[in-house]
Amino acid sequence: MTIFDLFDEVIARNASDLHLIYDYHPTVRINNQLFSLSQYSRLNEETLKNLILSILTPEQKENLFLNKDIDFAYEYQGYRFRTNIYFSREKIAAAFRLINKTIGDLKDLNLPEHLKSVTNFNQGLIIVTGPTGEGKSTTIAALINLINLNQFKHIITIEDPIEYLFPKGKSIISQREVHQDTLSWRAALRSALREDPDVVLIGEMRDYETIQAVLTIAETGHLVFSSLHTGSAPEAINRIIDVFPSHQQNQAKTQLAMVLRTIIAQRLIPVFDSSYRIPALEILHNNPSVASIIREGKTHLLDNVLETSEASGMIIFEKYLLRLYNEGLITKENAYLYAIRPDEVKKFIK
Repeated sequence: MTIFDLFDEVIARNASDLHLIYDYHPTVRINNQLFSLSQYSRLNEETLKNLILSILTPEQKENLFLNKDIDFAYEYQGYRFRTNIYFSREKIAAAFRLINKTIGDLKDLNLPEHLKSVTNFNQGLIIVTGPTGEGKSTTIAALINLINLNQFKHIITIEDPIEYLFPKGKSIISQREVHQDTLSWRAALRSALREDPDVVLIGEMRDYETIQAVLTIAETGHLVFSSLHTGSAPEAINRIIDVFPSHQQNQAKTQLAMVLRTIIAQRLIPVFDSSYRIPALEILHNNPSVASIIREGKTHLLDNVLETSEASGMIIFEKYLLRLYNEGLITKENAYLYAIRPDEVKKFIK
């Protein structure tokens, strides 16, 4: 057994993830379910080291043993694996996420065509939010690629690691990987405005410094895409505001109300026969009413805005679940299981 045998298994099974952990069989995730590759032996310490370290450069090995974990992207036969190597109970372990070979368009990804409109902004902030593994990076890549193929822009991406590789289009693209093309997030964010971008992708709004930089870049006349780990659009707004010290939160509310364009909250729901997963969305577009709610810190009012503004392209997550249920794509049980607001879904699905 080599690491490449396991990569072949992931590709052949159309799995999303591969896990290598001491004393377990190699394990893959397919449609969000874990399956042991029991044809392979349980992984002992020596086998784990041989498998995982075989794909590391000397520099990566040094960083791994110094920092106890490492992120990077690994290419194999035209496929890319987002890789995290770490230690668990003093033994090496790894998680590999398979990145799609090509960037799908909105139709391929079962996303609504009207989302194309967010690519027409010249400046502002587009946020895609949701739990880990729910397709945020894929959705952002599809939107960025629409700009790439159809508009003459300079697009800069700052990622850790780089996931999707964009094809040649009308735009020019600079893709920067933290620790490979820049020493740190801080350095990359500081220099981004000096690189004459039109569009900036910041892989994740992970801390105060990054969120502050995202708002500043959006405020200075650029279109910024980024992701967060929250379940709903109102939660995304709260997360951004709460990361600021209390004495800066009023300023942050004003800044966010000004630069925000759209929040897309996303979950992947198993279809009726569980053969694949389909995105369910919550979409919040900024308008004067939403901006006023953000400035005043009354985000509890946003659920009502989401529920009553479908004519403006907005939708609350539970109504999107209803739409998928009515189209026969998901079961009633999964509609209830994946609802962000369980009481709300009862109003739509009896």
